[in-house]
Amino acid sequence: MAPTMTETDRLDTLVERLEHLAAELRSGRLDADRAAALVDDCARLAAEAGAELDRRVRAADQGPGSAGQLALES
Repeated sequence: MAPTMTETDRLDTLVERLEHLAAELRSGRLDADRAAALVDDCARLAAEAGAELDRRVRAADQGPGSAGQLALES
């Protein structure tokens, strides 16, 4: 099953936000508290992106079987 435009937009948005935060961290112009907050934000966004990718893989693996079950490999 191909991802819908909304699903693609969500993943793209997460990646863009991660790239923006990473660039801000690399700038070196942040105090320690702000840098720590950005690292926390990056971890949260990365977890969201990972969950989205996992959801897509599981959806793609679903065949004609029951919903929520992964297809067995032959």
